[in-house]
Amino acid sequence: MARKIFRTGNSAVVSLPADALEAVGLALGDEVTVIADPEHGCIIISPSTLPGVRRDLLDRVDRFIANYRPALETLARE
Repeated sequence: MARKIFRTGNSAVVSLPADALEAVGLALGDEVTVIADPEHGCIIISPSTLPGVRRDLLDRVDRFIANYRPALETLARE
């Protein structure tokens, strides 16, 4: 499925077909990781989260880390 790269503001954008997103379990608003692989001449787009991990769990972990960051950083140094 060929797609064109176009500009939106200062960014280059590629539209992704709904069936491709659905096939890998992505939806609008999901975070993805973009990796350039110059050795193979490709760009890899993958979900930022592990498959099967619920968004609400990740949000709880983020809140936990935000609330207890000083203690966690102290534990990491010990």
